[in-house]
Amino acid sequence: MIATINWRAPWLSPWRTLGEPAAHLVLAGMPQPEALNNVAQALWPAPGQAPVRFVPQSDLPPGMAYEQYIFDSGGCPTRKGLHDFFNALAWMNFPLTKRRLNQLHAAQIAQTGIAPVRGPTRDALTLFDENAALLRAPDALWDALVDKDWCRVFGELRPLWQQSQLTLFGHALLEKLVVPRKSMSAHVYRVHPATDEIADVDTWLAADLSADKLASKPFAHLPVLGVPLWWLGNEVPGFYDDPSVFRVARRTLAAPLK
Repeated sequence: MIATINWRAPWLSPWRTLGEPAAHLVLAGMPQPEALNNVAQALWPAPGQAPVRFVPQSDLPPGMAYEQYIFDSGGCPTRKGLHDFFNALAWMNFPLTKRRLNQLHAAQIAQTGIAPVRGPTRDALTLFDENAALLRAPDALWDALVDKDWCRVFGELRPLWQQSQLTLFGHALLEKLVVPRKSMSAHVYRVHPATDEIADVDTWLAADLSADKLASKPFAHLPVLGVPLWWLGNEVPGFYDDPSVFRVARRTLAAPLK
């Protein structure tokens, strides 16, 4: 639960400023939507200025699509627990991107209606929202990551991580990493922001996302605990020699990392 979040985990560094105060309010007994609105109000003090209002899950009418309700009402149904807690933090840290994703969902619902199967575009939107990580990196590192050439990604090209910036976005991914496991992986989306400030990443990303681009699944696979300086275990010889986690693409022949 929220009490178990380690705010000093390196992947939570961009989330800590807003997340830790919100967590303290929840742990003090404030209902989770109220606690999150309290923190959001410090960012958007004027009425109606915040991108959404966090409301109890019971506000979502039976049978109404979650994303459609947000689009129509500006209210984000919020349950107790880590999943919706991190989703709310994503709205606060990436308001333009979250609004863009919601608009794309609503547009798809308008075109196809609500069906038992979401379809490739809404699946891709959900995948991004739940499990994306954002990477600014040199071409060589990105190309090796796409190829799942782990020897280059974490061996030969390891110094290039110091020239790169990886920011986790997906709220389900953040939830899972509260209890880290080696196998946890992100769908990595390459970004080219003006700076590594979250606001600049948000602005760039919201302008870049489109239904067609996401439907093409422009992602690379990354076991996140392999990122240098993110997990002490990845400094141990043989950490990357685990084909159940660091799966090599069929076209890539790679020797074991030592």
